This record gives sequence, structure tokens and C-alpha cells, in this order.
Amino acid sequence: MEKRTREYLQVTDEHSDRVAGINTSPLRPELSYCFYDDLALKGIRVDQLQPGSISCSFTIPPRLTDRNGDLANGAIATFVDLIGGALLHEMDVPMKVSVDMSISYLSTAKINDELEISAKLLGGKGAYNGTLVHVKNKASGVLIAEGRHSLFSKPVSKI
Repeated sequence: MEKRTREYLQVTDEHSDRVAGINTSPLRPELSYCFYDDLALKGIRVDQLQPGSISCSFTIPPRLTDRNGDLANGAIATFVDLIGGALLHEMDVPMKVSVDMSISYLSTAKINDELEISAKLLGGKGAYNGTLVHVKNKASGVLIAEGRHSLFSKPVSKI
């Protein structure tokens, strides 16, 4: 079993080439830069944005898949975190931080499948807010994952 595990975890030339080919330059140098966010968000298109909801489209690239060619669970968790957080983002206001995420992984998606990622505000009280994020296969309508995301922001001083 140890030998099979080592073989499975062995980095191939193909994987090394995929990582070496990633462009890691910031899109806007004046912003604080996070390589991970750029890797995950590159290619997402916002289709609809309304107060309390957002809908995006995304075609799965090879960089976000596991060895079986399925959309990686970590990529789904990143979508729940970033799209849920983007729903609550306000310019010139400190970012809200994730407090809790709960994700149900219901199905899989493959390279080049087009996804629909939608988020809606569940509600909030004070500095605490909750969002619900759905990740669906756009062609078949199959729900791939559902995530609940709780966020908190530092209350603004009343002084």
C-alpha cells in the first residue's frame, strides 16, 4: 500500500509543466496580491449582480482539477469562500472574514464543464452575515455543491 501511495503522490512532468506555466503577476499592482485568489478566480464571469445575490459562470480549467480530472474539492471551497465574501464586499470598508463554512459535495464536474455559481445573502445581525452558495453544472442543472458561509466584520467605532 505504501508503494501505491508513493506512486500516486509522485509529481509527473505534466504536473510540473502545468505549475511552471502559471502567470503569477498581479492584475492591479496597487492592490494587495494573493496568488491563490488569482489562480482560483481567473476566468470567472459575473452574469448578474443585485443587492443580496450574485450569479457567475465558469468553465473548469485543468489547473483546478484533481488527478481524476474532477473539479477539486478545494476549488469548490474556494468558490464558496470568495464568491460568498464578494457578495458582502463594500468599497473602502474593511473586508469581512470567514468564521465558518459548511459545504455539501453532491456531485462531480469535469474539465471544460461550464458551471453556474450563485450566492445569496441569508441574512445578518450586526457585524455577522451568512450567505448560501450553489455550484451547478450549467448544461445539466445538476447541483455539484452547496455551501453555507458565515462572515464577520469588525464593528465600526461609534466614538
